[in-house]
Amino acid sequence: MNNKVILVVLDGLNHQVARDCMGYLNALIEQDRATLYPIISELPSMSRPLYECLLTGVTPAQSGIVNNDIVRLSHHSSVFSLAKQASLTTAAAAYHWMSELYNIAPYNAVRDRFTQDPSLNIQHGCFYHLDHYPDEMLFLDAENLRQQHQPDFLLIHPMNIDDAGHKFGLDSSQYRNSARRADIILSNYVDVWLQAGYQIMITSDHGMNNDKSHGGILPEERAVPLFVIGEHFSHQPTTMKQTDICGNVCQLLGLTDHDKSYNQDLLIKKPELVIKQSSSLNQTVQECK
Repeated sequence: MNNKVILVVLDGLNHQVARDCMGYLNALIEQDRATLYPIISELPSMSRPLYECLLTGVTPAQSGIVNNDIVRLSHHSSVFSLAKQASLTTAAAAYHWMSELYNIAPYNAVRDRFTQDPSLNIQHGCFYHLDHYPDEMLFLDAENLRQQHQPDFLLIHPMNIDDAGHKFGLDSSQYRNSARRADIILSNYVDVWLQAGYQIMITSDHGMNNDKSHGGILPEERAVPLFVIGEHFSHQPTTMKQTDICGNVCQLLGLTDHDKSYNQDLLIKKPELVIKQSSSLNQTVQECK
């Protein structure tokens, strides 16, 4: 398909809170411009293991990134590495654990916070290491990267929803209002990104519980949203897996030479595929005659 893609990972966002509190994204659904799919996160429902899952399509048990304290580079191909191999441009405004997984580990803020290096998997980066780093600033960082470098793949990864959950818990006004603020920020950018030719996927790594944490199997810890916005999504009912997101991003980018699982039903069918299917059906009809 050869599209540009923006993947937004709203850290710690529970599915029901996204459904109840994000008025702008739900308005796009009512206008048939977006679709929301529920996803059950892989286990453990923790951040670093699920960053690796989202960007490589590999479960934590398989990747070996099974907790937040494992600081090393990924051992698997990722959206970033596959895009780089295909001479596409990559960028990320994200928490520093993304840099540690796909660029350099351990993270050195002086060296790595602002990254401009075409030899790295994340070629253009603006990374942060404070959980309360304002979402508003993070989206500004991302938009600056987008305008400066026109990346084919851009990861945007704010942390304030998760930070509020850890401080106040799932059933708190602070947590819900953090989701509302993220929705307001997104409302300022989505149409701009669409006009610039991007397909947009908005999801989360994990949810949150009332113990002000996550990591286990409770539904509120594992249920996360996936909003898709763009003309190359089918917007039809389907069941999405968290391990399919990486592969679907690759398909949108035109990176067909990969071994990642993906859900074809999430995407519109390629015209040549439709023609082939039609020809095959006609041939079958003729043979039946």
